[in-house]
Amino acid sequence: MSATRAKTKRTAPGSRRESVFLFDVDNTLLDNDRMQNDLFRHMQREFGKHARDRYLAIFEELRSELGYADYLGALERYRVENMHDPRLLHVANWLVDYPFGDRVYPHAFQVIQRVKRWGRVAILSDGDAVFQPRKVERSGLWKAFGGHVLIFIHKEQELAAVENFFPARHYVMVDDKLRLLQAIKDVWQHRVTTVFVQQGHYARDKKANAKYRPADLSVRYIADLLDIKREAFPGVA
Repeated sequence: MSATRAKTKRTAPGSRRESVFLFDVDNTLLDNDRMQNDLFRHMQREFGKHARDRYLAIFEELRSELGYADYLGALERYRVENMHDPRLLHVANWLVDYPFGDRVYPHAFQVIQRVKRWGRVAILSDGDAVFQPRKVERSGLWKAFGGHVLIFIHKEQELAAVENFFPARHYVMVDDKLRLLQAIKDVWQHRVTTVFVQQGHYARDKKANAKYRPADLSVRYIADLLDIKREAFPGVA
């Protein structure tokens, strides 16, 4: 299985749950855009605009190759070009020690607790095998989800694995990317309710989003799910 997966407990065979709520992380539960902007400002402040621009170019090249944001991988590539600048080592420490807890969106933890009344909850995210788990851990989200964390390279291609870890009659997928919500809907069809959270730069890209079907449910902020009743999720018992 082509996936990077954080540790989680497998559900015993035959213990099929009624509903599972799956949450993306970046720009769904956590303001990743703000973290990214902080990183780029830090690079410019410490190394200058040229260094910031070069790191950003490498970062985008790597994202095109991998299909997800790899901040530490981009730093490794940048380091190869600047092997004799020991200051770069501090950037890695800055990244792994970043205060992710301060970037969790308002009321996100309350949303998690609320939907726990209606079904099992889990994180379903894309990302690398080091920085993304670190982000989930330091933000407090790992604990909030009881360790139910899946991190893949392309999660929309790993739905069979998701079903293996979290068997359910019905799923709810909460994400800020319409492209992924549509891909997941195409596979699970009536077995999933897709929820589009309109936060972050992907959600605000109207031109790109026009290519995809609307989600089953759209909210402006993750906190808005506190006002949504269970009846809004077709298929959730």
